[in-house]
Amino acid sequence: MALKSPWRADFPGVLALEAEGQTYLDSAATAQKPQALLDALLGYYASGAANVHRAQHLPGERATRAFEVTRSKAAQWLNALSTDEIIFTRGSTESLNLLAYGLEHLLPVGGQIVISAAEHHANLLPWQQLAKRRGLELVILPLDQSGDVDLHAAMRLIGPHTALLAITQLSNVLGRWQPVAALLAMAKAHGALTVIDGAQGAVHAKPDVQALGCDFYVCSAHKLYGPDGVGLLYGRGEALAHLQPWQFGGEMVLDADYHEARFRPAPLGLEAGTPAVGAVIALGAALAWLSELDHAAVAAHEGALHAELLRGLQARAGIRLLGEPQLALACFHVDGVHNADLAHLLSEQGIAVRAGHHCAMPLMKHLGLGGAIRVSLGLYNDGSDLQRFFTALDNALELLR
Repeated sequence: MALKSPWRADFPGVLALEAEGQTYLDSAATAQKPQALLDALLGYYASGAANVHRAQHLPGERATRAFEVTRSKAAQWLNALSTDEIIFTRGSTESLNLLAYGLEHLLPVGGQIVISAAEHHANLLPWQQLAKRRGLELVILPLDQSGDVDLHAAMRLIGPHTALLAITQLSNVLGRWQPVAALLAMAKAHGALTVIDGAQGAVHAKPDVQALGCDFYVCSAHKLYGPDGVGLLYGRGEALAHLQPWQFGGEMVLDADYHEARFRPAPLGLEAGTPAVGAVIALGAALAWLSELDHAAVAAHEGALHAELLRGLQARAGIRLLGEPQLALACFHVDGVHNADLAHLLSEQGIAVRAGHHCAMPLMKHLGLGGAIRVSLGLYNDGSDLQRFFTALDNALELLR
């Protein structure tokens, strides 16, 4: 009997795509949205939009209250100690760029920034460019055969010159939970700042920044069944106090004249300009919806789907899995078949998967591949989605091989 998602009916977009003959298996890129989010977004715009924190009129006060309620919900979701530790950005990429510029003054010339070989470009390029600007060494932690950071190598590479560790929590290519607790302990033993990229991880396990003990944690709303254009940046209070603004204007100004200015502390001091008010309010609705779910049931459903996906891929000759994915997704390469050709034939049959380097080009080069197919799952996916995928995959491979 095919696995059924009890949450599928909450996602009008999934049902609309299904009615078009489309099967959506690209949730690691962006997730579909629950009705609760759509209601909140329409409700905000339909009841009178306004800017936040600036106006004394009723629409402005109402928007500000709803905006700050989302900050409270985000703090609860991440288990932050204070709402002041939550910064709204445009996504994980902007959060990481904010950190790379905002922490630059703390990193000594000749120091080291440590990342892993599994990083998304968003958690590679800001640090790569910072290393060039500041005269720092960018250290890459190697992976083992499963796709995990090699902890023995990490013990050698993380040392007294390590100024910052930035590590993904869950790889968007390999589908592996990285050993962040052990890596953070190594970095903190040398007084290094610690950053966790939770863009994928936050979707599949409710984050607890207190338990993690990191200085900074980032994630994106659009992967978390939330709206586009919003990200969350958590900063531990003491670490956040040292973060300098990287954008200037509007909201973050405390006092200004023509030649000097003073800026607000976090969070508003790091949120220059008009934010994505409607999207932030909609994120609050998405977080409230997520909080009401039976998380054990979600994990069990996603785990069963993932096991079915792996069984199907491993049963087909010539398919090479990348690493040993634990949950949420699987990337694979087919011997003698170009990933773009396969993705095209799958798309023609209504199967939405992702092909290419998945914003992890150095990792693909390390694996000796120009790209791969990624199938990624959301809690709204059914076993029937995988059945349609495997039927389409067999049809495509019959033509290509």
